[in-house]
Amino acid sequence: MSDIKLVKSTQKIAIFLASLQGGGAERSMLRLANSWAERGLNVDLVLTQKDGAYLSDISPKLKLINLETSRVILSLPKLIAYLKQEQPTSLLCALNYVNLVALWAKFCSGVSTQVIVTVRNTLSQERKISDQQKKHLMHRLIYRFYPWADEIVAVSRGVADDLAKTAKLPRERIKVIYNPTFTPNILLQAKATLDHPWFSDTEQPVILAAGRLTQQKDFPTLIKAFAIAQQHYCARLMILGEGEERCPLEALVKELGLEDRVSLPGFVKNPFAYMAQAALFVLSSAWEGFANVLVEAMAVGTPVVSTNCPSGPEEILEQGKYGQLVPVGDVEKLAIAMVTTLQNPQSSEDLQHRAMDFSMENSVNQYLALLNQK
Repeated sequence: MSDIKLVKSTQKIAIFLASLQGGGAERSMLRLANSWAERGLNVDLVLTQKDGAYLSDISPKLKLINLETSRVILSLPKLIAYLKQEQPTSLLCALNYVNLVALWAKFCSGVSTQVIVTVRNTLSQERKISDQQKKHLMHRLIYRFYPWADEIVAVSRGVADDLAKTAKLPRERIKVIYNPTFTPNILLQAKATLDHPWFSDTEQPVILAAGRLTQQKDFPTLIKAFAIAQQHYCARLMILGEGEERCPLEALVKELGLEDRVSLPGFVKNPFAYMAQAALFVLSSAWEGFANVLVEAMAVGTPVVSTNCPSGPEEILEQGKYGQLVPVGDVEKLAIAMVTTLQNPQSSEDLQHRAMDFSMENSVNQYLALLNQK
C-alpha cells in the first residue's frame, strides 16, 4: 500500500504557523507540508502573517491561507472562522503559543478537526529564561489546555520526558517523532558554489556553527573555546545566523582579538553549502529540542561536536558514537573536543548513514499514521 493511501484524498490537512521566519520549527513543518502536497494530498498552510525567509520554498501545490494578523493571539477569530468554513480533518501546529491558539480555536468553532500539537523545545529550560510572570502563565496554560489535544508530539525523547514531568502530562500521551531533517534537497544545495575566500584557503579550515544569535545557542562559550583551540590548530570560526545577541558577540570577538579569525555573516538561505565546505560543525547550545543542524551537517559528511544539552544531541549522536559530546558551558572541554575532532575526523560515510535515520520519509510516514487514526 502506498503512503498516499494512508490518508483519504477527501481529507484536508492544515498546518498552522505564526509565519515562515527562519527557524528550525518553521522549516520542519514546511517540509512536511510540501511533502504531503507533492504526494497529492490536500494541504492548507495557514499563517498568522505571510512573512519569513522560507516563503519562496512553498510548493505551488500547497494552498496558502494568510490570516493577516500581527500577533498569534489576534489570529484566534480568523482561525475559528477558517475551521468552521473549511473543517480540515486534521490541524497540525508547532510552538507552544501557536499550539494553544489552535486548541482554543477548535473548542470555540465546535468542529471535529483532529488537533496535533508539536513541542519543539525542552519546556523546563524555556521556563528558566522567561520572566517570572510569563513563565508562570505559559506553564499554567500548557498544563490546563494541552490535554485538549488529540495528539501531542515531541521532537525527541528528551523533550517528551521533560514535557511530561514539567507539565504533569501522562508520558504515554506524548509520541516522539523526529524532525524531517535529512532530505535529498540538502545534498543538492550542498553542491552550491561558495565565493567566500575562507573556503578556498586549505591551510586554515573553517569551523562552522549556525543558529539564531540568542542566549539558547550559547555562542559566547563557542567563541571562547575557539580562542583556545586556534592556539593549537590553525583554523577560523564562522557563525551563521542573526539575532539579538549580535552586538555582545561582536564585542567578545573584539575583546579576544579574533576579528580576523571569527566571522558572523548573518542569516544565509543555504547553510548546507557552508556545512559541506567546513572542516567541523559545532553546536554549543545550552538547550535544544532536537538540533536539526547536527543532522544536516552529518548529512553532508561534516564531522560534528556538540554540547550534551537537553535534548536531542545525545540521541542524534548515540551517546557520542557519531561525535563528541561535552558539558554545557564548558569552554575548555569544548576546545579540546574541537581540536581532537579536527585531528581525527569521523568517517563521512558513517555520519551520512546515521543522518538517514532522520529522513523526511520516516517523519512523514509517522505523521501520516497519526492522521490515519482520524
